Amino acid sequence: MKPGDVLFTADQIARRVAELAAEIRRDAAERPLTILAILHGSVVFLADLLKHLGSAVHVELIEASSYRGGTASSGQVILSRYGQLDLAGRDVLILDDIVDTGHTLAAVRKTVEAMGPRSVRTCVLLDKPSRRKVAMDIDYCGFEVPDVFVVGYGLDYAGRYRDLPHVARLEGADD
Repeated sequence: MKPGDVLFTADQIARRVAELAAEIRRDAAERPLTILAILHGSVVFLADLLKHLGSAVHVELIEASSYRGGTASSGQVILSRYGQLDLAGRDVLILDDIVDTGHTLAAVRKTVEAMGPRSVRTCVLLDKPSRRKVAMDIDYCGFEVPDVFVVGYGLDYAGRYRDLPHVARLEGADD
């Protein structure tokens, strides 16, 4: 399998990330923000977003996955590295690369809400609503994508293609 058609160019992504950051800053209203980024796919998105958010941001990283190397969600979410988090009373922004079935983001949100934050919002680079299994609202969304497997800009297939500066369809994937 290899990357195919480019869905979003590096320039389109850069512009949209700047717009998302402006929306997040506006809604944060000068309050400190804790970004809880879901590894590994959100790392590139996180780095670019931080360039636009300013200094009143605290970053925490967690692992959450339901893919295990394939192109379809297993439906079982594994969360790790969240035991030491203290999110009580904080404004939290859960950041992820993509939401499709919604299982991962819903599991992370439920865990975060149990920690007593002041507020919880979600931000994803990509939304694939056609595959949604869990109803949810996304507060900040970069782009909506069709029901295809995508790679690039941090998103991978079996550890490959995260380094692409754009988002592309993965050729040969069972969509």
